[in-house]
Amino acid sequence: MRPLIIIRRIPNIDFMGLRHIGFALSGLMTIASIVLFFVNGLNYGIDFSGGTIIEVRSLSGAADLGKMRADLDSLGLRDVTLQNFGGPDNVLIRLQEQSDKTQEQTVNQVKAKLGNAFEYRRTEVVGPTVGAELIKAGVEATVLALFAIAVYVWFRFEWPFGVGAMLSTVHDTITTIGLFSLLQIEFNLTTLAAILTIAGYSINDTVVIYDRVRETMRRYKTMDFAELINKSLNETLSRTILTVSTTALAVLSLLLFGGEVLRGFSIAMLWGIVVGTYSSLFIAAPLLFYIRPKRAAVQSGDAGEVAARGKP
Repeated sequence: MRPLIIIRRIPNIDFMGLRHIGFALSGLMTIASIVLFFVNGLNYGIDFSGGTIIEVRSLSGAADLGKMRADLDSLGLRDVTLQNFGGPDNVLIRLQEQSDKTQEQTVNQVKAKLGNAFEYRRTEVVGPTVGAELIKAGVEATVLALFAIAVYVWFRFEWPFGVGAMLSTVHDTITTIGLFSLLQIEFNLTTLAAILTIAGYSINDTVVIYDRVRETMRRYKTMDFAELINKSLNETLSRTILTVSTTALAVLSLLLFGGEVLRGFSIAMLWGIVVGTYSSLFIAAPLLFYIRPKRAAVQSGDAGEVAARGKP
């Protein structure tokens, strides 16, 4: 059985020659993302901001969102949001966070106003205290994940590799948050899960490239370091393209057919695939040129691995 080959001949792309453009673009995206976060903020979902979600299904076919909105506006509620959910007859009603005393009363008012024309499938209430705790827990989970990734790469390779991996992963995380701030897509627990998944995806691609860099360092002991990085990137480019293509197709299917619930997750993942691949090629690898690992340490590590396997 013949192997699947995307690039039949190893290319000779000068990635290192483009590193200054890559660093500049990454710096601009990172700064823009931070500014957007502090200016626009995030469109926090019920998970973080607190409030009530009521899922209803119209018993008479497609729901008339205009009429439903007019009926609910007559109740004088603040920031009521309606959107189709999974199909034209399913609707998600989002109510802004209110006090515990009025929360149940508000839900009863909505049900009374809409009447028996709808089936009330679920009601979820998240208080402001729980929302704040979830934000704190989410930030802690993200920071710990980035730290764990850096530690893993540090012990797997050498500390310059760990620094490069952490910086590229932080870049991916910040720009993803910036994208959600720019587009004001709802940011909820599902989105946070996507960000953590992006970190794992990005580091996987980076580790493959770093492993090839280390292998090339052992094979070519006197090769110019910029040329060495270019060689490693070009040799792993076929694998990178294949992985990106297959993963992007799967995520694109989720985006197109997964419904509203998976929309934020899919957008985050799709962006993460693109920016994660970019950061592996133009940030993680080129950073080694400036904080390059010691060739002697790599060679000694090679000898240690051979001795551990009991081979001459």
